[in-house]
Amino acid sequence: MADNSVDPRWEEQLRKLQARYAVMGQDLSSYLDGLLYSDYLTYWDYIHLDTLLSLQTPRTHFEDEKVFIIFHQITELYFRLILLELEQVASKDGIREDFFIERLDRIIRYFRHLTHAFEIMSDGLDREQFLKFRMALLPSSGFQSPQYRLIEIQSTDMINLVSETAREELRKEADLRLLLEKVYWRSGATELASGRKTLTLRQFEARYMETFLKKSESCRDKNLRQIFQTRFANSTQREEIVRRMRMYDLWANVHWRLSHFKSAAKYLFKDPEEIRATGGTNWMKYLPPRFQRIIFFPELWSESEKADWGKAALVNSDS
Repeated sequence: MADNSVDPRWEEQLRKLQARYAVMGQDLSSYLDGLLYSDYLTYWDYIHLDTLLSLQTPRTHFEDEKVFIIFHQITELYFRLILLELEQVASKDGIREDFFIERLDRIIRYFRHLTHAFEIMSDGLDREQFLKFRMALLPSSGFQSPQYRLIEIQSTDMINLVSETAREELRKEADLRLLLEKVYWRSGATELASGRKTLTLRQFEARYMETFLKKSESCRDKNLRQIFQTRFANSTQREEIVRRMRMYDLWANVHWRLSHFKSAAKYLFKDPEEIRATGGTNWMKYLPPRFQRIIFFPELWSESEKADWGKAALVNSDS
């Protein structure tokens, strides 16, 4: 005779499911019917593979332009991963040291992989092709990545993103709109001769400045630096947390910027006319860490380390 008994584990799971759907005023039986009729999930549907592979639309016939597009799409996906971690930290109620440390480790890991991946750009493109297809992409520029600006805003107080020449003057300024007017990266997209805003910058500001202002307001007390100061400045695990925050500062504000700078220098440095290929950004003054001295957590670095930012920071790296 066949055994028609139901596994007790299934009965317990059904009771739990019934209780869950009852709370929502839903009928479990209807959902089970839906499960019977639904198709099996495939890998390619789950990650939308066909859509993903259709998102490269070159503007020229040069083969390496697709490499250029894919690398920048990968970069933006890494930025999205970093933002997901920062958002988890900001929204976590009663955040504890282990959670904070784990998220910092993830962020550092993303930046480390992203920085090493820049070899695809610095060593993996045909220079002659790049200089030709890049001219077809003007005035766009990697400068116009809104996600990277959001990473900065969610990592530190806005005063630490203000141009170094205006930082002391605005140290006590609370108006975030005024601080955004002086944010360091705006000087990176001005014409060398006249100092006027490039089209690259004007497009970017028109599209995203209000977004940046709203995010700055929501992160005023919830950025990574503020969470550290209010929750973990006197923690028993302070040393471990500080070590990771310093590593994050280095990967985001030294290693990542230098990898970008080295790539730009390889392709664009020799001929001044070729500077136009960056969309008009003043990359020689904008990318090197020692010029901007952007530091998310300045209180965690000595005065000599800050003075030699981008130089001594690499020599004394905790990475």
